[in-house]
Amino acid sequence: MRFLALASAAVLGVLTISSGSLGQKPDSQINPTSLTFEKRGEAALAAGNLPAANDALEAAVVADPKNRAAFVSLGKVAQAQAMPGKAIRYYKNALLLEPNDLAALSGEGDALVQRGAVDRAKDNLARVQKLCGNATCPAATTLAAAIAKGPPAAVQTAQVTDKVPPKGQEATTPEKN
Repeated sequence: MRFLALASAAVLGVLTISSGSLGQKPDSQINPTSLTFEKRGEAALAAGNLPAANDALEAAVVADPKNRAAFVSLGKVAQAQAMPGKAIRYYKNALLLEPNDLAALSGEGDALVQRGAVDRAKDNLARVQKLCGNATCPAATTLAAAIAKGPPAAVQTAQVTDKVPPKGQEATTPEKN
């Protein structure tokens, strides 16, 4: 008698767990609503309408948080709006879904250059080149050009003036006339 109750409970538990997994979609399938919003966002980005692109792409991510392409496009929108920190965050979200995404690695590297983190961008370039192998890769070429160009002048100036003087020395400030 005791065995029958225990066996029945175990069977019910197994059936409950297995039935929950039958209705789930595989990770590789993206919600069609998310894909629709992604296409709208990419069209708005191509047209230069950054607020509309941002809205549509964020809706795509809300509809399906596994839409890696939407995260990459959001990174492009953030870069176009001169917000490299936000772009880096979006590219990181894409890389969490697929660590070897060439577009996300290249975009993140470009945003890192915009922030002045050229050494970290070079690390991304090395990863992109490794993933491309011996083949010429547009992602590697684009990122290499961004690194060669360097960060914007405003970022370079800010990095020079933000340095802390060694102990015992005072910071020098420009004299006012």
